Amino acid sequence: MSVGVLALQGDFREHLHSLTSLGADAHLVRTFDEIQAIEALVIPGGESTTIFKLAKSFGLLELIRAKIAGGMPTYGSCAGMILLAQEIQDPASGQETFGGIEMKVRRNAFGRQVDSFEVDLAVKGIVGDPMRALFIRAPWVESVSPRVEVLASVEIDGELHPVAVRQGAVLATSFHPEITSDTRMHQLFLDGIA
Repeated sequence: MSVGVLALQGDFREHLHSLTSLGADAHLVRTFDEIQAIEALVIPGGESTTIFKLAKSFGLLELIRAKIAGGMPTYGSCAGMILLAQEIQDPASGQETFGGIEMKVRRNAFGRQVDSFEVDLAVKGIVGDPMRALFIRAPWVESVSPRVEVLASVEIDGELHPVAVRQGAVLATSFHPEITSDTRMHQLFLDGIA
């Protein structure tokens, strides 16, 4: 299966490296024709508002929305999670999403860049030791529909906040597995589309 990594902005090279190290047929995609040709998509971390604006200005927004709605397997990390949400709590002015997961997310929920942190995280479907999850200006999930499976949560001030979710063929994490050497989240995504 041909996996495209959306290369408009963000850490797309890191995702490409993780996927190709696992033997995936992965390519950077930026154009309408490149996105039209892929069978699965990864949306990287970065600036969700910038990725949205670039996708819209390059005429990619509706294509990506239609492909995800049509069942294309998709994985998004951090900004990618925001862009896969049905709704954003307190979005930037005019910000929209691609959709794909029936959830509401809060941007920068864990705080600013200086509030970035790491934590060992047990993720449903990941075998072995907990993942070392890196959160950088990360969102969290405010609410999900019953059709969304929560794979991992982080406790903040006594309250659990989902940080990894899946709905059908669409997977999202608020953390950045692509900037670690742990490729198990990418493998989980690939296993789901094999």
